Amino acid sequence: MLDIFLIVLSMALGGGQGKEAEVAAVTPMSSVSSASAQAAPSSGAVAAETPRYQAESQVPTGRFTTATEVKPILEMTRANWIAVREYDGKDLLYLSHLMSWRCGLVAIHVSMNGGPPEEWPMEACHEDTNAPNAMTDDPTAIYKSYPLGSIETIKVEITYDDLTADTATFDRKGAMIP
Repeated sequence: MLDIFLIVLSMALGGGQGKEAEVAAVTPMSSVSSASAQAAPSSGAVAAETPRYQAESQVPTGRFTTATEVKPILEMTRANWIAVREYDGKDLLYLSHLMSWRCGLVAIHVSMNGGPPEEWPMEACHEDTNAPNAMTDDPTAIYKSYPLGSIETIKVEITYDDLTADTATFDRKGAMIP
């Protein structure tokens, strides 16, 4: 892992293909424990998946559709990124808060109980409407169902549309809602 990091870092610092290599720089993301809503920010790191995504324009629109606009909000509300609820004999994992600010994101990855990260599908932004962040598709896209008691820890990695990333780790007790 370290050798890959050093190769990408050297390319980003000019030892490679030039300007394109800057986007591919990889910086490890620090994990933030957010069980009690007191999490330190970890923004500024470049996401490991950067080659998969294209950086978007960061001209503020006043409509909260860019990383420039949503990053400060998501950094301050990190403890609200996810919620866990026991309902109808199942664990429900909600990402409704992140979905509300998805227009400034390109990806959300969720890891359960130390497992591999899974990309969470996001509804497209509705740039041509008065409410680009509105959820108009399937309302169940804000949560997923798991067997009762199976969620112990949740790690969330978000990639902003400027290709920076944040991450937070939650435990079940700190994420439970009634």
